[in-house]
Amino acid sequence: MPLARKLGPLDATMIVVSGIIGSGIFINPYVVAQKVETPFLILAVWIAGGVIALCGAFVFAELSTVLPRVGGQYAYLREAFHPLVGFLHGWALLFIIQSGATAAVAVACGEYITTLAGLPATLATPIAIAILVALVVFHSSGIKPGAVLINVITIGKTLAIAMLVLGAFVLADHSGLSLVPLIPPRLHGAGLVSAFLAGLVPAMFAYGGWQNANFVVEEVRDPERNLPRAILFGVAIVITVYVAANVAYVHVLGAPALAATKTPAAALATVVLGARGADLLSVLVIVSTFGFLNLALMTAPRVYYAMAQDGLFFSSVAKVSPRTHVPVAAITTQGLLAAGFAVSNRYDQLLGYAVFADWIFFALAGVALIVFRGTRPDAPRPYRTPLYPLVPLVFIVAGSGIVVNTFIADTNNALIGSAILAAGVPVFFLWQRARRPAA
Repeated sequence: MPLARKLGPLDATMIVVSGIIGSGIFINPYVVAQKVETPFLILAVWIAGGVIALCGAFVFAELSTVLPRVGGQYAYLREAFHPLVGFLHGWALLFIIQSGATAAVAVACGEYITTLAGLPATLATPIAIAILVALVVFHSSGIKPGAVLINVITIGKTLAIAMLVLGAFVLADHSGLSLVPLIPPRLHGAGLVSAFLAGLVPAMFAYGGWQNANFVVEEVRDPERNLPRAILFGVAIVITVYVAANVAYVHVLGAPALAATKTPAAALATVVLGARGADLLSVLVIVSTFGFLNLALMTAPRVYYAMAQDGLFFSSVAKVSPRTHVPVAAITTQGLLAAGFAVSNRYDQLLGYAVFADWIFFALAGVALIVFRGTRPDAPRPYRTPLYPLVPLVFIVAGSGIVVNTFIADTNNALIGSAILAAGVPVFFLWQRARRPAA
């Protein structure tokens, strides 16, 4: 039973935006401010992150036309290098990147719900699990209902952030924006570069997610035309929102106050909207985190479905419902594993090296684009990456830098992430052996 092409250009664009705008923009700006300190460097980090994200969008836009296969990044790595590399991406997605992040965001959503509703904090995890189970059931009914929900949530939360930013400039009675000093006196030379790279890591975590639309390429109508446009337009929307939001943070709070608060969005909302601002911001965070969970249960399971089709996962995961035309077992696998991580309370540890694992495969996707230019020169390319090979090289260097920096700055998490990836190698060969016909 084939997957059904039910997603249009708006659906694909909202998948990109929703995959990026989660909880990061509400929290991570304070981490960036702590690393680089001045308004100039804070905004420079977010602009640089946007440039890297745009390079990634260009890379994935072309890859989506060269190899429009379900699973997206998994398929690119499988065909460009070796099935083992594609499998390790799916393995990392299942046990590090997607499941850990989904569990953490689900519990964060549960915590905001309990706080806003005045419920006991102990109910946060049960609420998180209930949300995940409900989304498994919901997405098993078909891909179009999930896409409609993504559209509504994404448009709503983007407009809400835009209104908050606009309110910051209209209602704030002073401004923290200043170009003096450009660079803090304590930072110079190698120390300035190190601080800038350290600030770039949380920014890139917030920018990550443009690859989600590539996972569902076989369910997008006219993907060679619609998917590249959706990726580029979606990333452009996010860059605009993120840079504008950080200008608003610095304008209202100032760089020192931004660095001093762990809830910058709530602080901004309180200044702009008054005493009820924090509650209204909590509602926005709940909507945003729920939107991420809705997307996570919709897109990543397509990777496990593709792996199962290749004989590298349980055969039941490759089955598509004849009624709803979606891989129900793959969706259930993702939901239950994320729920398990939420119960085990290990998701915080997993998030520590999720960025590390994610950027290994992002960098490899940039290499895959260069490989395909050589091995598939005649493949249809209605969209070609501009300034080739500069753009993919910038993306590769950025990804490699983040990975290397993790080994230097967070060695323990880098080693744990490497160990989990290494554990996938024997599993791959066991799956290969299991699918061979008996002699």
